[in-house]
Amino acid sequence: MQALWWDARDDWERAHGLVQMDEADRQCAWVHAYLHRKEGDLSNAGYWYRRAGQSVATGSLTQERQAIADTLIRDASRKE
Repeated sequence: MQALWWDARDDWERAHGLVQMDEADRQCAWVHAYLHRKEGDLSNAGYWYRRAGQSVATGSLTQERQAIADTLIRDASRKE
């Protein structure tokens, strides 16, 4: 969630640094994929989508960021 927050504030580098902290985590991998898609590095994004077990997004970046955030919030509330 922190990475998405920084991305929404146009700090791609900080967001990217955060997702690199846990590259084995599927949620981090999904955010990582989104960030590389936003960057325009589609082959790298594809790699991270596969690691995340997600289909490559085709909608707007804003829609994807919101979908990821919604999923992360939902998953966190299920753990409580």
